[in-house]
Amino acid sequence: MTYCVGMLVDAGLVMIADTRTNAGVDDISVYRKLHVLADAPDRLVYAASSGNLSITQAVLAGLAEGLPPREHDGPLRTVASMPSMFRVAQLVGEAVHACRAEVAELLEASQLSPSCSMLVGGRVGKGPLALYRIYSEGNFIACMREQPFLQIGETKYGKPILDRALQVDTPLEEVVKVGLISFDSTLRSNLAVGRPLDLVVVPADPARAIIQRRIGSDDVYFNDLSARWSLMLNEARATIPDPPFMLG
Repeated sequence: MTYCVGMLVDAGLVMIADTRTNAGVDDISVYRKLHVLADAPDRLVYAASSGNLSITQAVLAGLAEGLPPREHDGPLRTVASMPSMFRVAQLVGEAVHACRAEVAELLEASQLSPSCSMLVGGRVGKGPLALYRIYSEGNFIACMREQPFLQIGETKYGKPILDRALQVDTPLEEVVKVGLISFDSTLRSNLAVGRPLDLVVVPADPARAIIQRRIGSDDVYFNDLSARWSLMLNEARATIPDPPFMLG
């Protein structure tokens, strides 16, 4: 299991992904799920992945090599050749659909899930930042201003704080804080999601530096955030009056 979130606000794009692939008393594996699809002067594209690891690896390898041309003698289609983020999302969706279809029968015969989903975010050329969720079937949706975040994986524990605290005009520093609280809630409720976490922050202003960080079990800020959030939740709970129907 995994948890990945992408948050797109006026101030920029934030993507966070955990790294746990298996969970058990003596079976914990770590695999990077936040990937760089393009890092060039004219484009910056990241992808966060969830689902079957073999399909994820096949998708990433296929995108790196290039998908077959539309025409018989045309060039391979790569993320680097796409003219917009919309076309990047289409390309990733096509790769997910093709890889899933190729191994679905084998995986289902072995009672393994052939699912694979991705968050794809970034910027192409002088276009705006964009964020998409790619489904296993290859179709996708765009992140909208009305709900400026998308999630994949184990989403239910981290969603309430995003629903309550995240708005399209939220400052970028606050977006990162809310995203990490979302992960803290998930980590506390689901052992199948775990640190290290991978984080990337892409400001809307191209002049501002991009921030990339790995948050391990000894990360001072995250541990302090987790302790403060627990304390403040308990303090807030204590200030709410008891139910009047319990006072009789």
